[in-house]
Amino acid sequence: MKTTVFSTKPFEQAYLSEALGPGHPLRFIEANLSTETAALARGSEAVAIFSTDDASAPVLDALHAQGVRFISIRATGHDQVDLPHAQALGLRVANVPEYSPYAIAEHALALMLALNRRLIQADRQLRAYDFRLDELIGFDLHGKTVGIIGLGHIGGIVAGILSGFGCRLLGYDPLPNPELTVRHGLTYTTLDHLCAEADIITLHAPMTPHAPYLIDAPRLAQMKKGVMLINTSRGAELDTAAALDALDSGQLGYLGLDVYEHEKALFFRDHSRRPPVDALFARLLSYPNVLVTGHQAFLTREALQNIAATTRQNLDSWAAGQALATELTHAAPAQAAQAEPRPMLQA
Repeated sequence: MKTTVFSTKPFEQAYLSEALGPGHPLRFIEANLSTETAALARGSEAVAIFSTDDASAPVLDALHAQGVRFISIRATGHDQVDLPHAQALGLRVANVPEYSPYAIAEHALALMLALNRRLIQADRQLRAYDFRLDELIGFDLHGKTVGIIGLGHIGGIVAGILSGFGCRLLGYDPLPNPELTVRHGLTYTTLDHLCAEADIITLHAPMTPHAPYLIDAPRLAQMKKGVMLINTSRGAELDTAAALDALDSGQLGYLGLDVYEHEKALFFRDHSRRPPVDALFARLLSYPNVLVTGHQAFLTREALQNIAATTRQNLDSWAAGQALATELTHAAPAQAAQAEPRPMLQA
């Protein structure tokens, strides 16, 4: 079926073209989906959207008016889609439940190691022919307590990797997976206890309602002084302003982010000629103990291939009138709420 692909980036076009063409003619649109751009889908039965797109009720109305009947999300998270309204319009929505949990888990570890061993600072010093080591002291991961918030596929893989480093593992998840305890010695505990005990905390939780952040100023105050915090999950899980205050006080010793709560105005675009005015983000970049990547944790060849392949499967099944395991409905809250697939539990 004819498909308009919104928020298309150059790095993914070849993967999508190879997987979907020529059975599904594609129209690549660089712009995000919005009320202003929805008309670009005219003549297409389906649209393929990304996490930065707007699929709120007014946008869905506009798509429906253009003849669109299917929405394939090129990601796992789908909080950008008004599922109840889509269902009311008869729009069918599917996502990519799993593309590469290893990609995100490994990126979280990369942030931990780069921050701990001060690799960015070390590289800058070396390129300036400054070989002093005084400001480059790190710590052994072996023996440290790591708290993992969210134990789906990604969090479970993180647990396996950190177990190999010899870390003591604490986990928080509303529905524990006993297999992780058996395999990796992970101890499930309360969020309060995890925050108080962990030397490193890494977020892999789904985006579920909380007021208003999962990690806010009171939660940061519960943590060990000098704790390392890693977020490769959702930007809105962390109160950035509170994190900056915790960095200033030394309560937060290291901060590694692949996501940012206001990232939609920043990420996936070249702003080098005129950087947007974002005081919080500018402050983040000023700290030597902060490392930010631009939502690239998913960006591996394997993940891009899997995203394209699942998008093809979604479109093939719809075209054939078949049921979809990846289809999202408002009537399935456990499926609709999860931000990552889980082997034995739901978020």
